[in-house]
Amino acid sequence: MLNQLSEELKINPAKTRPNIGSYWITTFGCQMNKADSERMAGTLESMGYQKAEAELEADLILYNTCTIRDNAEQKVYSYLGRQAKRKHNSPHLKLVIAGCVAQQEGEALLRRIPELDLVMGPQHINRLETLLNQIDNGQQVVATDENYILEDLTTARRDSKVCAWVNVIYGCNERCTYCVVPSVRGKEQSRLPEAIHLEIERLASLGFKEITLLGQNIDAYGRDLPGIKATGRRENTLTDLLHYIHDIEGIERIRFATSHPRYFTNRLIKACAELPKVCEHFHIPFQSGDNEILKSMGRGYTIEKYKRIISQIRDLMPKASISADVIVAFPGETRSQYQSTLSVIKELGFDQVNTAAYSPRPNTPAAKWGNQISEEIKVERLRELNNLVELTAKRMNERYKNEIHEVLVEGLNPKDQTQLMGRTRTNRLTFFPVQGPKGCFYKPGDLVNVYIETVRPFSLSGTSLK
Repeated sequence: MLNQLSEELKINPAKTRPNIGSYWITTFGCQMNKADSERMAGTLESMGYQKAEAELEADLILYNTCTIRDNAEQKVYSYLGRQAKRKHNSPHLKLVIAGCVAQQEGEALLRRIPELDLVMGPQHINRLETLLNQIDNGQQVVATDENYILEDLTTARRDSKVCAWVNVIYGCNERCTYCVVPSVRGKEQSRLPEAIHLEIERLASLGFKEITLLGQNIDAYGRDLPGIKATGRRENTLTDLLHYIHDIEGIERIRFATSHPRYFTNRLIKACAELPKVCEHFHIPFQSGDNEILKSMGRGYTIEKYKRIISQIRDLMPKASISADVIVAFPGETRSQYQSTLSVIKELGFDQVNTAAYSPRPNTPAAKWGNQISEEIKVERLRELNNLVELTAKRMNERYKNEIHEVLVEGLNPKDQTQLMGRTRTNRLTFFPVQGPKGCFYKPGDLVNVYIETVRPFSLSGTSLK
């Protein structure tokens, strides 16, 4: 099977099919969803679809959805409502909902929006062509049953020509009391290291310079795969995978996300410090600064353990940047417990924090508890938290000023065509002029040394050095 996979990835025969229409994909939510959308776009183009110039011109509309927050879910319904009305005047329109809302709601979506043609959960995205063929035969299809994800040979339609997502583990076995992900994305399923290696080799041959390994809980990678060394340590861990893919020629940078403090190890930190291509950036959610709240969340670690992880990273990699996720106003959270979260942000000095007020999600334990926090308090705490996060990010970015940092060019600044944009190894978004000091012009994929002159809370600006 692996030899066949290798040959298919090397040869990648293009399917020559006539144009059968245009498509439009709108993606909501996380990096995993973005990667899934790229794969589905690749499937559609292999079938003969072409990307539409605008959403309202497309013959097939696909919404790849997120249910992690209620506002994201409600936004999907608003989009679907507009397209359902459009279908009354354009009966040929194919309307597809994929992702986590599709998995969560299943057949109920057809009752709510009967104009839908296909409801498809995340475990079925590599079956998209088969499911669309069923629609062409006059069926209305719901694909949300548990499904083993076969190795996907589809060539994704990448949004970038420089940076690529690479899924390494699907699903999640954790049982955080607020999180709907395990019920909509299924059980953990790690890809074989050899398959991951082959995909990255192919990306390198196409000119990609940076890859980001993806998983809902990436530190769990490999625990469902065979392989025990004589020492008793598993061979197929994330750490082993980083060593295995590190020397693929052409790849300049390696990132990974998202990490879980329960499984984050010293061995992984040491590998990141020792492997030159692994970037000095870690995204490790801590969610709350209070141990009682963490216990209620079912996170499986204490804030003291989390602080030790950050300390160990900074001991070995002093210039590393660290980002996190935080939830405020979790059921039962007192003002004092909320203040503990603010204290952790002040103490640890995160480069970036993704923030959210708790949102009850269907079929999760916390949604049923009686100690919910009022919307007024949620808004107040989130506003205060966001102000602190912005101030902290600006303060942390000050360390870049008047320093030289390597930036991987990703493309033009959409707001200023005289500037390029890219990221430092520490994942700081950076802008600098298209034209270099000696008249040279840079292009996507170039690694450029940039002297940082201006810092903002979430980006940097400077001039290139040649």
